[in-house]
Amino acid sequence: MSGVPEATARALLARASRRALALPGRGVETALLEWGGDGPLALLHHANGFCKGVWAEVAVALADSGWRVVAMDARGHGDASHPEGAAAYALDEFAEDLVAVAAALAQERGGTPIALGIGHSFGGTSMIGAAARRPGLFDRLLLVDPVVPPPPAARIHVERAPHFRKLVEGARKRRAHWPSRAAARAWCRERRFFAHWRPEAVELYLLDGMHQRPDGSLELKCPGAVEGAVFAGSATLDLFALAARVRSPSLILRAEGGDFPLAVHAALAETLGGAGLDSVPCGHLVPMERPDLIIAAANCG
Repeated sequence: MSGVPEATARALLARASRRALALPGRGVETALLEWGGDGPLALLHHANGFCKGVWAEVAVALADSGWRVVAMDARGHGDASHPEGAAAYALDEFAEDLVAVAAALAQERGGTPIALGIGHSFGGTSMIGAAARRPGLFDRLLLVDPVVPPPPAARIHVERAPHFRKLVEGARKRRAHWPSRAAARAWCRERRFFAHWRPEAVELYLLDGMHQRPDGSLELKCPGAVEGAVFAGSATLDLFALAARVRSPSLILRAEGGDFPLAVHAALAETLGGAGLDSVPCGHLVPMERPDLIIAAANCG
């Protein structure tokens, strides 16, 4: 039963070209998957703990509708550099990396802005940070259930806040090794976390988010320590101050089964200069559960 989703996932990834992109001013290197030709450029940023490959279903559909699509690995994730130290994973660092990636891609296209930035979860938060730092770099933003850290007055308490403490502790305990692909697949099937994922999305995660060793065992590319450091690093971010500086037209897709109340994302949308706000019927992991909703929103701009 796993053969068809795995074959589909491999075919989706095979349609992309892979390349590394050094960010000299940042001291790190990212990894890219690129789909499509010379159409408007969409740049995709994944959620904490994931990788560029989980975007493949969205990316191929957008490429087939005329976009050039590039998905990137954030530092500490996938095939990107893994710098040492918790300070390297403050959310501001991800926004600065994203500016560097977007600016390099824009320069390759003669200085044309990125037509669409799509970010999921903390990737959406990073998109806000990047657009605030470099007005005009993105024509439009699609923010998929973005993470909204506690307000500045509560930042010092982020690891003591129940929700964020649970995220940090859970990430640090994340299992990282499996004896085989079949074992990793079976483990995913047993976890509630993956219950609503499309089978192809699970396979994309196994293929691009895990490293296969010579003996056939699999290892997470993003270790739990990095994922936990990213959650803890949200303590340094004043998202609403950044959102107030964003000039790119934006749309927030809020997951009805996600972690953030409607009022939180409504306040963020207002701060973004009256961004659109659509609630969608799925959990927080929208790209893995309902990629069709992201594809539709991207193509309606």
